[in-house]
Amino acid sequence: MAQFGVDSKSPVTLGPALPVDAAVDAAVDAKASHPSAPIPVQGRPIGEAVRVPLGEGGPEIFPLILGGAEFGWNVDLESSHDILDAYVELGGNAVHTADSFAGGRSEHIIGQWLHSRGLRDEIMLAVRVGGHPDNPGLGSVNLVRSVEASLRRLGTDHVDVLYLDATIDSETPLEDTLATAEWLVETGKARALGAIGYSAAQLVEARIFSSAGFPRISVLDVPFNVLRRHEFDDDLRLVAGAQALAVTPSHALEHGFLSGRHRRRARGGLSVRGAQLAASMNRRGTRTLRALDAVGAELGVPDAAVAVAWLLAQRLVTAPIVNAYAAQHIEELVQGVGVHLSRAQLADIARAAE
Repeated sequence: MAQFGVDSKSPVTLGPALPVDAAVDAAVDAKASHPSAPIPVQGRPIGEAVRVPLGEGGPEIFPLILGGAEFGWNVDLESSHDILDAYVELGGNAVHTADSFAGGRSEHIIGQWLHSRGLRDEIMLAVRVGGHPDNPGLGSVNLVRSVEASLRRLGTDHVDVLYLDATIDSETPLEDTLATAEWLVETGKARALGAIGYSAAQLVEARIFSSAGFPRISVLDVPFNVLRRHEFDDDLRLVAGAQALAVTPSHALEHGFLSGRHRRRARGGLSVRGAQLAASMNRRGTRTLRALDAVGAELGVPDAAVAVAWLLAQRLVTAPIVNAYAAQHIEELVQGVGVHLSRAQLADIARAAE
């Protein structure tokens, strides 16, 4: 039987015989050179060129810090590593975790990822301590023990930024905490200090202590987003600006609500996450999501990117801390770094969140 005008019994000559490997290579080359073939992405991530200093003299980081709050809790090890990989592939280089996240499992997961990928020297690693039940608070003994335990779980000999969590411990004198932190910095276990939960007056006091030789707090974490503007109050703003602190807002998406994925209350009993989301499901939250929807539709980006862009447009904010549940969410979040919101768009979002 003949096919396409060729006698199937007759030998067909297609040119000089090629070895199998050479024929495959030729076919691949021909396919790649076709005008309609996809253009391969080669070289290092574009986002790698986007860097901002983390405080005066601090490391250069991508202006979006990946948080590990969900690792080991709502996200398993394999999925956590996929999220971390996706973040780095888009140019990210700053990861934040805490000794209290999933009882330390978040640190284990991040430590395994850093070791398996060989990226410890390329990643700015920030750790918040003071909340682990084995070593609670910021007293001298527990502070040292908590840092050493975190280092073991992370499989490293130092953290780049050590956040002191005063939301857990308001009793330990600041001078005692900073004296211990001085030893941690001098021994190389921590390279810079951050703070969360400290009042404006305490930050002023800490700066006075730094003039006497104690290490300086250079990074400030504030639970801050368009729905929680009150937590970054005028006094904190004044001190952060005067001391040139790098502000790294946590809860950037308000437990995921500002991503726009959750708009209805779950039926039945609420989980911890469900209760956190439900707290924002009111008229104010609905108005805010509608404003994010409108701006996102205008710019062609998802709500999560608009929420990140809103934070980056705020004076003093260096890099929000964002958590992700899946690798595909990373691209949405990273888009916020490249979004520029106009004054009118910022005003519309702020008005909706009143």
